[in-house]
Amino acid sequence: MTCPSPSAMPPAGRRPVDRFTEVADAATRAYRRLPAAARTDPPPAVTGPRGAAQRINTGPDTVERDLVKLVLTLVELLRQLMERQALHRLDAGDLTEEQEEHLGSTLMILHDRMIELCARYDLSLKDLNLDLGPLGTLLPPSD
Repeated sequence: MTCPSPSAMPPAGRRPVDRFTEVADAATRAYRRLPAAARTDPPPAVTGPRGAAQRINTGPDTVERDLVKLVLTLVELLRQLMERQALHRLDAGDLTEEQEEHLGSTLMILHDRMIELCARYDLSLKDLNLDLGPLGTLLPPSD
């Protein structure tokens, strides 16, 4: 399926043939309304009861560290989700005692590895918690 060119758009007053064309037309109209000049000023910092939002500022000198931070953030999110799922399974009684031991030791080893990787790149687990603005933080507060 190909994208229609702006010249292939239907005349005003005529409905687009399909939903894809309708969305493409809307995107084209919105794009044309954007200012042509590149923005040189950084966006204003959001302040409020939680303080300024933390943003990732990538540059040629910090690209490796920023990429590692992003990957470790995703791994930490998955680790915490697995930990919660394991707790639910423990509470439900779905695991044998041997499985409980294996799962617990695996999660502890993964947590230790995360701390080691963070230390290698001069990060802490708190650095991995992204601020999602009005939604709050990505990771729950650590206990």
